[in-house]
Amino acid sequence: MSTLLHPKHFTLNQARTKLMAIIPLIKELVSLKKALNDKGFDAYRHTYFGGSGPNGERYYPQELERLVEIVKMLSNDGIQVKGLDQGLIDFPHVRENGEEVYLCFLLGEDDILFWHAIDDGFPGRRPIDEL
Repeated sequence: MSTLLHPKHFTLNQARTKLMAIIPLIKELVSLKKALNDKGFDAYRHTYFGGSGPNGERYYPQELERLVEIVKMLSNDGIQVKGLDQGLIDFPHVRENGEEVYLCFLLGEDDILFWHAIDDGFPGRRPIDEL
């Protein structure tokens, strides 16, 4: 068996249970990212668009501090945050054949409805019943 990329993996039931608990955090992430965009702040580079520093007070926006806190909490729990604008997250999972894949959730979906191979990403999403 090949070496797995992630130390923690979720069964489909575990991921679904966890998802119900973290949907409010995913919604908050999307909201925080939008607020940062509205301020002209690039959350990925930690600068305002155009390259200037955090702000005149030398502090990062509060929205960024909270966004980073949420991403760290999710990451520490083994969840992969893939899209801040859309609320896209992945749960590492090992299929019965030993293949490591992601159980994929996009904010607005009712449940974990898709999965994809690690290298395929979002465009390679397949229905969960093909897992």
